[in-house]
Formats: sequence, C-alpha cells, structure tokens
Amino acid sequence: MNKIFITGANGFLGQHLCLFLASNGHTVIASGRGACRIPLREKFEYAELDIIDKEAVQHCLQWHQPSVIIHTAALSKPDECNNNKESCLLNNVTATKYLIEAAQSIAPHFIYTSTDFIFGENGPHGEEDTPAPLNFYGESKLMAEKIVKESDLLFSIIRPVFMYGAVWEGMRPSFLHWVKDNLEQKKSIKVVNDQLRTPTFVNDICKGIEAVIEHRANGDFHLAGKDIISPYQMAIKVADILQLDTSLIESVDSENFPEPVQRAKRSGLKIDKAMKVLGYTPVSFEEGIKLTFSLQDKILT
Repeated sequence: MNKIFITGANGFLGQHLCLFLASNGHTVIASGRGACRIPLREKFEYAELDIIDKEAVQHCLQWHQPSVIIHTAALSKPDECNNNKESCLLNNVTATKYLIEAAQSIAPHFIYTSTDFIFGENGPHGEEDTPAPLNFYGESKLMAEKIVKESDLLFSIIRPVFMYGAVWEGMRPSFLHWVKDNLEQKKSIKVVNDQLRTPTFVNDICKGIEAVIEHRANGDFHLAGKDIISPYQMAIKVADILQLDTSLIESVDSENFPEPVQRAKRSGLKIDKAMKVLGYTPVSFEEGIKLTFSLQDKILT
C-alpha cells in the first residue's frame, strides 16, 4: 500500500480522506495547522505543519518520504479570498509552490484538489474547457494548478463541486446540515433556485482519489455528482428524505442575496472522463443525503 501525506487534514475533505484511506490499508500521514481534530486518531499518524512555512514543509516531507501527496489545504471561502487577497495568494498559491519544491527530490504522485470555481458560466464543464474564473478564489486555485502542472512530478488535478457528507465535532456544518437544523427548529429558510450545481458526496471523492492513486492517473479529473440541481431543490430533497416541513423553504433568486464576489449561475462539472478512466460511479444526490446522515450516526456513536 501507499504512504500518503495529506495536507489540510483537519478540513472537511481532509478528515474524510484520512479516515477513508487509512481504513483501506494505506499508511496515512495527516497534516494540518494546530492539533489534530480528526476522530479515530489511532488509524493514522498526525504531523502538525503550517504549509506557508517553507523550511517546515521541506523538513516534514523529507522526514516522511511519502509516495503520494494529496494537497487539500486551501483558503476556500470566496468572500474571504476577495477581502484578503494577500492571504489568499499565500495560502493557495505560495504554499502549493513550497510543497512542489519540497517534493522534487522525493518524486511522489502529487494530487491537487482544485475547484469548479476555475471555470465561469455555462456549466457543467469538461476537463478540456477553457478556464475563466469569476472571482479571486477561482483565480488563485487556477494559479496553483499551473504550478502543479509545470512541475516534473506525476500529477493529478482533482476538481469537485459543492461537497457534502457526514460531519462530526470540530467540523463546520454543511449546507445539508444547515437545512436540517433550521427545519427541525421550525425556522423558515430562503434558498436560491437560480443557480445550478453538481453537488458531490464526499465519499465519492475519496473513492475517486483512491482510484487516481491506483491508476497513477495523470492529468485533470472532475469528481462531482451526477445530478444537476439548484440549492433550493437540494433543500427540498433533504426535507423530503428527513420528513421535515418543506413549506418552511422559500425559493428565491440570487439577487435577493447580494454577495461581494461573483458566482456562476450555471456551474457544475462533467464526469464522463472520470467514469471512463477511473471507473468513477457517484451516487445520486438523494442517495447521498441518506448516506450523509446514516454515516454521521455511525461515526458519532
């Protein structure tokens, strides 16, 4: 099995990846800022690391000598990236550069998790579509992609969309949990119905990334869901499946929610390549909702 080094291990995708890959027999070194916040700590090794510290990155990778690096760490809130561009560039671009430079002498398979935000309107987008980011977050992730692609390493670029899945203590609630929590408290919510996404169940991304490792697949891969759906439709499905009151959900246009940064109305990613090359088979959004809450119960009990 592989020795896999994961950055951003305390984040949503990072935590799921660490537990998934460790459970499948891989040796996992989880790394993140501060103390480990991942449950089932005995399954993996944890290395505290600030990836904007060039010397620390160099020392950490030389010490662990991983055969695979999965770089999930990022400043990922578009509004925050727009408001603090210097911090965005440092965390999303410079940190990626430090990791690539430190990895040169080890020559691992470098897997970079990017985003559908590198594209503009008229989704869903294929891997060969021309990038046209609408905001600074998307621009920063595209810059980091370029650094990865210009390296001499075997690389894979992974792009998910609107991730969701089980959460536990220390994780930010996902959109699905926000819907559930509000409806359980009999609170009405307003949800946009004029934006389309291909929401991605996090366990599907984990399976897709493991397939990328097993195939030593080089290049870009879109690991998204197969349903093209609006946040309002997502909320209705959550309510239906959890038997909550759909009348509390109001459909609104994005104009009702002025945002500091521009987001695509029709986003999402095509997954044909991943299905063909990797055998990627994502669940439906409906099945993803059921799995989200059943997996959460399983991990928390």
